[in-house]
Amino acid sequence: MQTTTILYIFIALLFAISIAFFQYYYNVKNKRKVTILLFALKSLSIFLILLLLINPTIKKTTLVNTKPTLAVLVDNSKSVTFFKEVKNVKEILNTIAKNKELNSKFTIETFSFGENIQVLDSLSFDNNNTNIYEAIASINELNKGKNAPILIISDGNQTIGNDYEYVNSKQQIYPVVIGDTTKYKDLKIKQLNVNKYSYIKNKFPVEVILNYEGEETVKSKFSIFSGKKTVFSKNLTFSKLENSKTITANLTSNKEGVNYYTASIRKIEGEKNTRNNTKSFSIEVINEQTKVLILSSILHPDLGTFKKAIESNKQRSVEVQLAHKFNGQINDYQLVILFQPNYQFRVVLDRIIERKSNFLLVSGANTDWNFINKKQLGFSKKAINQTENYGATYNESFLTFFQKNIGFNEFSPLKDKFGDITFTKDHQDLLLQNINGVQTQQPLLSVLEQNNQKTAVLFGEGIWKWRSSSFLNSNSFQDFDQFIGNLVQYLASKKKRNRLEINAESLYPANANIHISAFYVDKNYNFDDRASLEITITNKATKEVTKLPFSLINKSFQASIENLPSGDYSYKVAVVGQKISKYGQFKVTDYEIEEQFTHANSDKLQKLAQKAGGKLFYKNKTNTLFKELMDNKAYFTTQKSITKEQNLIDWKWILFFVIGLFTAEWFIRKYYGKI
Repeated sequence: MQTTTILYIFIALLFAISIAFFQYYYNVKNKRKVTILLFALKSLSIFLILLLLINPTIKKTTLVNTKPTLAVLVDNSKSVTFFKEVKNVKEILNTIAKNKELNSKFTIETFSFGENIQVLDSLSFDNNNTNIYEAIASINELNKGKNAPILIISDGNQTIGNDYEYVNSKQQIYPVVIGDTTKYKDLKIKQLNVNKYSYIKNKFPVEVILNYEGEETVKSKFSIFSGKKTVFSKNLTFSKLENSKTITANLTSNKEGVNYYTASIRKIEGEKNTRNNTKSFSIEVINEQTKVLILSSILHPDLGTFKKAIESNKQRSVEVQLAHKFNGQINDYQLVILFQPNYQFRVVLDRIIERKSNFLLVSGANTDWNFINKKQLGFSKKAINQTENYGATYNESFLTFFQKNIGFNEFSPLKDKFGDITFTKDHQDLLLQNINGVQTQQPLLSVLEQNNQKTAVLFGEGIWKWRSSSFLNSNSFQDFDQFIGNLVQYLASKKKRNRLEINAESLYPANANIHISAFYVDKNYNFDDRASLEITITNKATKEVTKLPFSLINKSFQASIENLPSGDYSYKVAVVGQKISKYGQFKVTDYEIEEQFTHANSDKLQKLAQKAGGKLFYKNKTNTLFKELMDNKAYFTTQKSITKEQNLIDWKWILFFVIGLFTAEWFIRKYYGKI
């Protein structure tokens, strides 16, 4: 107890005695024997009230024992069921729970993981993917600074995420291998790459990577089917040394619309798992030619980048000209790109406005915003002569056309003049600005559509760096070129905007969560969040119908459908109470990534254990594992002292006692006629 508190208590005692003395002895002539009792009651009651106000505390030190933590991670993916290990996994968990010595030494925390990690509630073994890396990294972060070894019950086969063999774990890791560790002969399609779109009568490449596991030399045949028709085939030979082949097939897109294909490698003798021998894919064939005009008043590396990205599609051609020298016809082009326009663009821009031609405007350090603002294009910028670097943030709510996130937030910032951007027309933002990592609501790439004219604005120069970054990230220009291609395809199309737009894939893997997005506008083409949308999905073979409502999320309507069996489906999205609907179709394949493995990956788990300072154990050696954990002296209970401040008095009892004192004093005074 502090000296100050003791002083306050002493002063409170003197004050209480003084008050009682003043009441019962000061200038009191007739003193009775009962006065002493009343004096004591008054002094004590006032002192206790003051003591409650002072609320004295004392410090109390207690010793706390902290046991080491044992984090148990359980694979909850479909591969456990595929390997028929559900019973073994549950028995291991049950053994851990019943082991008194282990529970006495460790605080045991159990988690399940598939695509994500979560506290173990129940096991369903229905996760479509496995991310061991994220599970280990999450537990390391959770038990940061603790003595907490990790026990992983898994087959070691990871389908998404970083390679877990190279995870930096500060905790020792003890993998328990489940699944068949015997290695069988196996042929599989490891990877299939194909563009999403093609043009009619155009050749499109399909790249397939085939892998072989086995000791013997085997022969097989790789084929690609369109329905029951074989469109490509090749005989192949694999051996222990020549165990991987990359096949490129150039197929012809003859039919407009969505076309489905199946790639297959023929089964070899003794092959146990044939689920990984087949993979389906689709491509949308478009029947149109596109000519693009790029106008600029300066030389800039972005011009070459746009030209290369757009012409990566053989159905598109690009002309680059200086704005003040252009004397051609705007109508000869499906799209015009205005690169950093200034007063030299006045004639061209007037033609574009007059003919309501579609255009993409790219601004930068040399852009004349005073000139642009006067043209009333639906957007303006209060620009100053100071430039700023703007990073990109992908907008998940963008639904004008489908564009995946290709890592925009990791790309180099674009440079543009600093200033606030204002829109006078309805617009959608694909990318938003962030400045030095600070997210803003200002757009970086926006699209506008009004009166059958489509416009896009990129607020920044330096997109040539994005193409380079995309190549470094994926070893290919494909993602970036597809991004520019999607933008050009939208802008170059003369198709009138519908009030109801749907974003859906044409092909989904088995048991995937199918996400379908919808965007609905009113008659003035403003987003209408009052509407109710529903989707009706019909299985073409069984005629089974599934009807679901859409949820409104971030200015878009979203529907998520789970557990659809493999097959062909048609769907109808309708606006409730309106005669507005949209139709489409998709296919659910029977390809399940968790069933593509032939054996448990004990080699990789062994490397993980060695790197993290642990040991690998098999499912029938759990007793040896428990003994290892019990005998390891690195896992010990720590003891530390904790000092807490406690109230010296219990205010409830003191208050009750004070009331009793005041009550006794009042009755005594009443009895002796002092009241």
